[in-house]
Amino acid sequence: MSRSRATASRSATTHLDASAPPRDPKQALRRGCSAPRSLSSPSQVEARLEEADLLKKVLDAVKELVTDANFDCSDEGIKLQAMDNSHVALVSLNLIKSGFSQYRCDRDMSLGMSLTSLQKIVKCAANTDTVTLRADESQDVLALLFEAKKTDRVGEYEMKLMDIDQEHLGIPDTVYDAEIDLPSGEFARIIRDLKELGESVKIEVSKDGVRFSSEGDIGNASVTLKPTDRRGKEAASDSDEDESEAEGSDDEDKSDEEEEEEEEEEEPKEEDEDVQIADGSQEDQKPTVAASGDEDEDGDASSPKKKRAVADSEDENDDEDQPSAKKVKGEKGAAVKKEKDAAAAKKEKEKEKKKKAAEKDKAKRQKEKEKKAEKKKAEKKKAVAKKGKAKKEDEDQKMDVKINLQQAVSLTFSIKYLSNFAKSTPLSDRVQLHMSNEVPLLVQYSFDAGNVRYYLAPKIADE
Repeated sequence: MSRSRATASRSATTHLDASAPPRDPKQALRRGCSAPRSLSSPSQVEARLEEADLLKKVLDAVKELVTDANFDCSDEGIKLQAMDNSHVALVSLNLIKSGFSQYRCDRDMSLGMSLTSLQKIVKCAANTDTVTLRADESQDVLALLFEAKKTDRVGEYEMKLMDIDQEHLGIPDTVYDAEIDLPSGEFARIIRDLKELGESVKIEVSKDGVRFSSEGDIGNASVTLKPTDRRGKEAASDSDEDESEAEGSDDEDKSDEEEEEEEEEEEPKEEDEDVQIADGSQEDQKPTVAASGDEDEDGDASSPKKKRAVADSEDENDDEDQPSAKKVKGEKGAAVKKEKDAAAAKKEKEKEKKKKAAEKDKAKRQKEKEKKAEKKKAEKKKAVAKKGKAKKEDEDQKMDVKINLQQAVSLTFSIKYLSNFAKSTPLSDRVQLHMSNEVPLLVQYSFDAGNVRYYLAPKIADE
C-alpha cells in the first residue's frame, strides 16, 4: 500500500512551519508532526510509560510467536491478540489504562505494526527513559518519544504502520478443572531442563501435586512440585518471637528499677555516718566547756570573808597553783586542737563524700550511656532481623506452589511453545497454569500494567 499521503502531509507541515519560530521538540511531538490542528482535528491516541523497560520486556515475550499484529486502542487501554504462524498458540496482551502515566484515546483505533521493527526502535531507549507513543488517523506512522530522566536527552522516532487483515477471536470464559500458581522462575527452569531430553512435556495435576515429565532418545525425566503453604506456621512463630521480645524488655525495665532503688538506699547511709561524726565531735567539746565554766564559777563564788584565807593559802600553795594553771591551759589547748582536728576531719569527710558522689554520678552516667548503646544496638539488631525475616518470608511466598483442583488432569504439550511462553518470566514473579481435559492450556503472567496470556492446544495422543 502506498504511503504518499503521509509523505505529502509531512512535507506540507514542513512548508507551513518554516516561518514559525522553533519549538521545543517535546512540544512539537506532543502537538503532532502533521498540519496544524483545526476544529475538526482527527482522532488521536497517546500513551505514556514511565519506563521503557516494561515495553522491552513485553516485546521480548511475544516476538518469537508473533511477528506482525494489530494493537487495538480503546478507552480501556491497548490490547493485542494474534496467533502464531502454525495456528497452534494464541497470544493475548492487555495493557490497562491505569498502567500508563498518561493515556488518551479519542475513539477506538487499530494500529498495525511489525513487532520486529518496533523492537529495534525501542532498543534505542534506555531502560529508565520515559516512552510516549502517539498516533492519529491522518497519518500512517507511529511517533515515539524517548525522554531521559536525568539528562536533557530527547529521542524522536517514527515507524511506518501496516494494514493487517486479522480476525479478532472471541475467547469464551472457561471454568478449569485445575489451576496451578507457581514461581515463574521455577516454571522456566523446569521447561528449560526438560527441553534437553524431548520435544513434548506431559503435565499431570493431582491432589499430591503437579508433575512435569518428558521422554526422548537419550532418556526421560520428571519434576514434581507439591503444594505448599507456610503462612500459618510463620504467623505462629512471629507471635512467639514478639512475646519473647516483650518479656525481654520487661525484664530490662525491672532490673533498671531495682538498680535505682539500691542507689537511693546507699545515699542515706552515708549521710547518717556524717551526722554521727558531727555529734561525736560536739560531745567531745562539752566536757571542755563545762570545765572552763566551773573554773569561772569558783572564781566568782569567793566571798570577802574568805579573801584573807585565800591569800594565805595562795602564799602557801604558790608552788602548787602554778602547775595547776598550766594544766588547765594545756587541757584547754588540747580541746581547741581536738576541735580543729574534728573540723578538719569533717571537712575531709565532706570532701571525700563529694568525691564519691562525683565518681558515683560519673559511673551512673557511664552506665546509662552503655545502656543506651546496648539498647540502640539491640534495636538495630532487631530491625536487621525483622528485615531479614521479611525478606525470607517474601522469598518463601514466591516459592509457594498453590493448586486449586476440581479433578485430576493429564495433558501433553509441545515444549517448544512452553519455552517461548517462559520468556515472559521477567514480567512477573508468578505464573498461573489453567488446565482442563481436551481444552487448550492457559498460561498467564500478570503485572502492574496488565497481563499477557498464552493459549496452547494439547497434543493428540497419536502424535
